[in-house]
Amino acid sequence: MGASPPGAVAMYGLIGKMLVAPGQRDTVIDILLQGTEAMPGCRSYIVARDPTDGNAIWITEAWDSAEHHRASLTLPAVQQAIAQARPHITGFGERFETEPAGGQGV
Repeated sequence: MGASPPGAVAMYGLIGKMLVAPGQRDTVIDILLQGTEAMPGCRSYIVARDPTDGNAIWITEAWDSAEHHRASLTLPAVQQAIAQARPHITGFGERFETEPAGGQGV
């Protein structure tokens, strides 16, 4: 795979670690998955358990653009999911922005 053609807009990717209160990981995962069914421009949204930390969740996202990602944060379902999950979130770990080049599911 080579570079994107001139004028092509690169996809936007985000990989982040969310830390949650003890015993709340599956609750937060359920909330995040419910609020993310219809997000325009979202190519992939994966919520995963950290196998080495029972209080950590990894979220991996691929979007048509950074603008699509920002716009998703204003969607009512996403706002509701954030509000429901917020009391259980204790912090955030690593956060990486990427430019997905392709792959299965993208």
